Amino acid sequence: MIAGVGRLTYCLKMLRERWEDTKTQWADQVARDFEKNHLIPLEHQTTNAMRGMEKLSEVLGKLRQDCS
Repeated sequence: MIAGVGRLTYCLKMLRERWEDTKTQWADQVARDFEKNHLIPLEHQTTNAMRGMEKLSEVLGKLRQDCS
């Protein structure tokens, strides 16, 4: 599960970098709306999912330890 968190972290970083590059060419109201309505919520949802995955990984690790 931690590998998935690492992959999501990397992909989110790449998305942010590509978006910053894109904003140098696309800087109208539609771009701002796209960022506000799609990218920012996606970043929040992804961050929340990663936190959940980390918590779940901790619980599963403890469960494995307790059951061995």
